[in-house]
Amino acid sequence: MNREALARWGVPAAVFSLKAFVAAMLAAYISFSIGLERPYWAFLTAYIVAAPLAGAVVSKALFRIVGTFIGAAASVIMVPPLAHSPELLTLAIAAWLALCVFVSLLDRTPRGYAFVLAGYTACLISLPAVNTPDLIFHDAALRVQEILIGILCGSLIHGVVLPGSVSTFLLGRVAMMLRDAERWSRDSLELDPDPSVETEKRRLAQDVTELHQLSIHLPFETSRMAPRVRTVRALQDQLSQLMPLGAAVADRIKALREENALTPEAEALLADTRAWLATIEGDREQRERTAVTLKQRCAAIEPDVGPQSGWGAMLQLSLGSRLADLIEAHLNCRDLAAQMGTMSRKPVSTRIPVLLEGRRNRELHRDYRGALRGAAGAALTIVVGCALWIGSGWHDGAAAVMLAGVFLALFSASDNPLLPLRLFFNGTVIATVLGLIYAFAILPAIDGFPMLALTLAPPLLVLGALMHSPRYAGVALPALLGMGSPFIIAQSYSDDFATFLNQAIAQLLGTLFAIVMARLLHTAGLQSAIRRTLRAGWQDIADRANLAGPPDVRGWVNRMLDRIAVLGPRVALTGRHPGEPLYDVLRDLRTGVAIAELRELRLGLPAARSAPLTSVLADVSDYYRRMNPDHRNPADVSLLRDIDRALGLFTRDENHDVRRKAVLALVSLRRNLFPEADALKGQS
Repeated sequence: MNREALARWGVPAAVFSLKAFVAAMLAAYISFSIGLERPYWAFLTAYIVAAPLAGAVVSKALFRIVGTFIGAAASVIMVPPLAHSPELLTLAIAAWLALCVFVSLLDRTPRGYAFVLAGYTACLISLPAVNTPDLIFHDAALRVQEILIGILCGSLIHGVVLPGSVSTFLLGRVAMMLRDAERWSRDSLELDPDPSVETEKRRLAQDVTELHQLSIHLPFETSRMAPRVRTVRALQDQLSQLMPLGAAVADRIKALREENALTPEAEALLADTRAWLATIEGDREQRERTAVTLKQRCAAIEPDVGPQSGWGAMLQLSLGSRLADLIEAHLNCRDLAAQMGTMSRKPVSTRIPVLLEGRRNRELHRDYRGALRGAAGAALTIVVGCALWIGSGWHDGAAAVMLAGVFLALFSASDNPLLPLRLFFNGTVIATVLGLIYAFAILPAIDGFPMLALTLAPPLLVLGALMHSPRYAGVALPALLGMGSPFIIAQSYSDDFATFLNQAIAQLLGTLFAIVMARLLHTAGLQSAIRRTLRAGWQDIADRANLAGPPDVRGWVNRMLDRIAVLGPRVALTGRHPGEPLYDVLRDLRTGVAIAELRELRLGLPAARSAPLTSVLADVSDYYRRMNPDHRNPADVSLLRDIDRALGLFTRDENHDVRRKAVLALVSLRRNLFPEADALKGQS
């Protein structure tokens, strides 16, 4: 039976649920056996670290161990000296949580989980210890032991017993990404592209980001030999080129058709390239031979531009060059995917060593103001919550404050934290009802750990299977965590209904308080986050245009694609059409590439010859510094004149390579910033 059939019958979900149940019961049994005070922490942790992919479980476990130790240490440092000053202790806990959230929001990888955990672990340990500060070290040590048992049991079961492979999942996603990218490129090469595909193409930005996130787990793979992270990074680089190159080719086709300058040779080349992309999954050697032939034809349609060249000739030069680059990028993607599939160090192609040379971590967009906002929101939640708790004199109010702080830390990176919080509230309601039934109707009739595990199995197995599905995980996980109540996973039975009710109310009120705080903080933050992301890209272009050193094109493309990936969900939440601002960012991405080409050309020229390029770059910098997210002003006509003047000068340059590079970059810049401008005066 194939994997799709197994998934239809729910086999992966059932296996995952069974493994999670065994891990949780093993953690609880060990905790009971060695006499830990709160065995439910081990039980809860085993479910929290559960994940379908073995590498993700192990990496998450490592990050959790690090975060737990740091959070426990912070608690031991903060509580004793500030225990008799609740105000200062509250501020210290809030400041620590804010610092951890701030760092995690800047990291934006699975590693950031360690920082979040360090923040809210301190809350979980410090707030209940306010009344017993002399026991803080004892409490912190116990929490660490209980959590470590849960982590180790979860990692052991999920990492060794029928482990889900990160590598297999990654290779499957890569195959799907490449097929989508090739389909989108074929559409870009059509004479009349399908407008409905335009927005879909931008999913490539999310795909590249997903690859980066998955690659973090590869070093922790347990089920098979994993692809090298360098190979994944190289594939990310090549995939990142497809979006700007495909958009550039589509733009040149449109411009040439408007000029009635698209030659029959170019049309035939476009058709053959589309056919090559449709059959690119075939034999590697045939794929490469065809690609070489296509690139030779691209070079053949490039005219040798000079003083008498018209606008149509310049566009045709740009079309041939960008199409050759697009073909090369697709060829590289397929070779890198094949290299990942071999799991071998031996290159499948002579181009692999070159593609892997100098690979480093992907450059991501960092929103410092957004991180500060998220950190401030988490800190404010702790401060306000503690004020309400202390002012009310409610003993169990600490649990409500703890939960609210944890939620604001966990969902600080979410564009829509209200959705998971509402799901968590629903799951908590289900958990309260189940806990009530088990604590006061079922548990009094049983005795011993085997009977406890047997009676807990039905709801835990069902909820575990639901947790495997992204659609139901938001409700299933909190319901599962509720089954880890201290009234259920405990050394001895308790029938204290008042305490149970107090704890249940605290959990529900803590979740509601988190929803209220998230609503207050999030509503005003979404539009601001979109503006900050747009402004960050414009500031980046303005700064890069004035730099004198060698350009970092790869870093620029990666960072801008990450901004597109960040903007997509945010724009969708505003109810606006995602194409409008995203198209502008894609245009900005291509503008940044053109700027890099101009800077690269300028490096090899004396100051006198490069002066026209310097003038264009300065104008571009000024234009992007004046950009307004609410009303995007058109570029000043003086910039258009400077671009045309530079084109006129460089088409007369005696050096063929200089002429070609200058025309390619300047034509790209002109089409990006002035797509509606007429052809060059006197040269059309």
